[in-house]
Amino acid sequence: MTDASASNTPEYTVSELSNALKRTVEQAYDHVRVRGELGRVTVAKSGHVYLDMKDDKAVIDGVMWKGVAAHLNFRPEEGLEVIAEGRLSTFPGRSKYQMIIERMEPAGEGALMALLEARKKALAAEGLFSPDGKRALPFLPRVIGVVTSPTGAVIRDILHRLEDRFPVHVLLWPVLVQGEKAADQIAHAIEGFNAIEPGGPVPVPDVLIVARGGGSIEDLWCFNEERVVRAAAASRIPLISAVGHETDTTLIDYASDRRAPTPTGAAEIAVPVRRELVERISTTTARLMSALVRGLDRKAADLKSASRGLPSPRATLNENNQKLDFIASRLNGAAQSGLERKQTRLQAAALQMRPTALRRDLAIKGDRFQQSGARLEQAFRRELGDQARTLGSLGARLEALSHKSVLRRGFALVKDESGALVRQGAALTSGQAVTLVFEDTTRGAIVDGASSASPSSAPEPAARPKSATTSRKKPSSPDQGSLF
Repeated sequence: MTDASASNTPEYTVSELSNALKRTVEQAYDHVRVRGELGRVTVAKSGHVYLDMKDDKAVIDGVMWKGVAAHLNFRPEEGLEVIAEGRLSTFPGRSKYQMIIERMEPAGEGALMALLEARKKALAAEGLFSPDGKRALPFLPRVIGVVTSPTGAVIRDILHRLEDRFPVHVLLWPVLVQGEKAADQIAHAIEGFNAIEPGGPVPVPDVLIVARGGGSIEDLWCFNEERVVRAAAASRIPLISAVGHETDTTLIDYASDRRAPTPTGAAEIAVPVRRELVERISTTTARLMSALVRGLDRKAADLKSASRGLPSPRATLNENNQKLDFIASRLNGAAQSGLERKQTRLQAAALQMRPTALRRDLAIKGDRFQQSGARLEQAFRRELGDQARTLGSLGARLEALSHKSVLRRGFALVKDESGALVRQGAALTSGQAVTLVFEDTTRGAIVDGASSASPSSAPEPAARPKSATTSRKKPSSPDQGSLF
């Protein structure tokens, strides 16, 4: 019985059984809607998203292909409660079942709000929302950078409002304002504006506006992403956030330097009203002119009052004219007197400059010069004779003290091998080579025999010719002699 029943059971290969299970699961659960909390979330390099959905009792693996993930309005994160729609399938290679997710949305605004509140507290703890880091907006910017979609009504509202208030140069950085890629593009735009080098072909904006129209919390979620918030907080350029309607609040509003209720309100905050400025300038100019006129009137009145105490200008002028006439009359006489004195001095000098007087003075000075020259020559000759006599006396003394005069009298100098002068004969040893320095030549010699006298005894007169004779008896060394 057992054998018969076993023979009737069909046999499967592992692949056949896995594929059969795959078809059964996919046919039974071709469309499911699952609610759960996200656990592990992994984004592969290919763009596919692998995740876990769990509750308190079970876990289901899930996969979201690249095309589906790109159209999400939020970023899947661990701990977020979501509702996923798709189908169940199996992965035969690992004997696992998984959910192919085709659509995903947060499980109500409560989950997103809880996540938003947690992220807000974490970023606030880092000081990204601190009022101390807020930058003041320029009063009248020359260039405004706008980060928004190029096709929406937001950019048209901003440009129209700027045109009405105060036309300025606008730089648009086009980005997506909704979807998976929106956060990266917005953060990149803020960083790109801050990276513009001054003095380049593209001007550096004086203020930035990050804007988007209204929408649900899911639509605005990209402005709650951590990267966008950090880029806004790190911006060196003052930034105005204008996301959604007045009641909408995103995390970029806390990190920006100024929040606008709407994109149109951002344009109103960025620039003043040109007409109001013109009116203010006109009013200020009129007030300044009025104050200037009043000041001039007061100065004129003060001048008129002060002029009453001054003498008459014509009387003062007449008095000065009289003084001038008196000085002019004295000036003519003084000039004539001075001219006469100069003529008298000139005549006296001319008498002294006659040729006879000049020749006489020249002859007297020539005689004085000749006499001085003769006296100078005599004194030079006497001094030269005195110096010659002194030099001759010193030369004679030097000659008398020189060792050469001693050598001419028949003496000789004895030097050892090092060229040092030998002063004591007892210091020489038998066989030691020495050098004899005579007046006319230098000869080598070898010391022969032992010392026969104390170092203090004077050498015998016959010793010198004996050494000379000894040196002549050695044919092998004709240049050497003996001291003994």
